[in-house]
Amino acid sequence: MAVVTRRPRAKRTAKSLSLQLVALLIGAAMVWPVLYAVLSGFKDNSELSSNPFGLPREWVTGNYTELLASGDFWRQVSNSTVIAIGTALLTVAVSALAAFVFARLAFRGRELLFTLFAIGLMFPFAVAILPLYVLLRTMGLLDNPLGVILPQAAFGLPVTIIVLRGFFRAIPGEMEEAARIDGCGPFGFFWRILLPMARPALATVSVLAIVTSWNNFFLPLLVFTEPDWWTIPVGVQQFKGEHSTDYARVLAYVTLAMAPALAFYAVAERHLVGGLTAGATKG
Repeated sequence: MAVVTRRPRAKRTAKSLSLQLVALLIGAAMVWPVLYAVLSGFKDNSELSSNPFGLPREWVTGNYTELLASGDFWRQVSNSTVIAIGTALLTVAVSALAAFVFARLAFRGRELLFTLFAIGLMFPFAVAILPLYVLLRTMGLLDNPLGVILPQAAFGLPVTIIVLRGFFRAIPGEMEEAARIDGCGPFGFFWRILLPMARPALATVSVLAIVTSWNNFFLPLLVFTEPDWWTIPVGVQQFKGEHSTDYARVLAYVTLAMAPALAFYAVAERHLVGGLTAGATKG
């Protein structure tokens, strides 16, 4: 019997080690480009050519300090932050109301309307770029942060509504009945009970909206022609064009551009994973 019990245990151990090895390899493949960019930013161009993968022989901090002293870089960080927060607030506010309607109110055509929202996941942003540009130009929203915030929020609605609807539907109906007996109307139930209970889901969709907005390159490039409203991804592209041969400074710029997003994700990762896990278990 001892032999019989050892084999499954050994099998499970081997499987666990293989999974850990795969996870380690995937993690290394993801971390290596970031580490390469960070170290390359501390080199000059000659050492970057002769010693591309090793540690810097002389740490050139000027690539980073000059960029940190630049007003253009901080303006782009500020622009990206304002647009990301505005997008997240608008997306979550509208999606929460829509998800409440789809989850707690019964009316004819509800599932059909919800399906139409869900179909929005099938259409990438690039499909609508031409009519969107014409619409923004007609509305006078070019070189205006609203020209980025509104489309980003619109394209973020489908996935946000789907996530929040699952959380709202998981709230027991008895709680809504008790609130109604206490004189709480539908909006009062939504504001006082549903939203506080759905904080993990709200944190999850807020993180997704902020990260997606921060990484968006195509839409800000389309909307902003003046450098005063350039975001970090657009700034990286423009800086690369201006310093096409200064690879060390370009990699330093890329590193600094990644830093705010990585720091934010490191802080918000617990809320993101916890919210998605809770949504999966409540399904």
